[in-house]
Amino acid sequence: RNARPSESRTRSTLRMSRVSTLNLTSKLVNCAALKRTSRHAPTAARSIKTMASIEITKGVTFDTVAREWRCKWSEDADKASLAAAQKVLDKHLPAMKAKGKVQRTVCGGCLDFKANTSMSADAFGAWEAEGFAPEKQFLEELAAIPGISSIETQTFTLMSM
Repeated sequence: RNARPSESRTRSTLRMSRVSTLNLTSKLVNCAALKRTSRHAPTAARSIKTMASIEITKGVTFDTVAREWRCKWSEDADKASLAAAQKVLDKHLPAMKAKGKVQRTVCGGCLDFKANTSMSADAFGAWEAEGFAPEKQFLEELAAIPGISSIETQTFTLMSM
């Protein structure tokens, strides 16, 4: 069968992702403005430039942003949907790697297949402006695979500790 994400869940997920992305983008714009300050700028602006991180709230910073594409796969037909999802990832991998670091996560217990592309917070806004290419094609190809369901996207931040 050809599983498709439910429209209401997809719209809700995309709306939530869009709100988070808009909030994140405004933070990135503010950070970019601080980074353009001269070396004679106030200490706070210089420290952000030196750290190359963005503060979400006191004590919570990040320097990397990732966009994740995920779905559920089925164990039917010897995990054929998982194999097909991997082929979709392989097809789009060069375009994804051109944007940043790519990681794939597969969980055999909860049947998750996830691909995320991460990059510096400074570079993320440009990729967002491009519509996270090749996200649309990637998700459409996943949706065409029998046994794939719960297709979602999420934008999140990362910080090495």
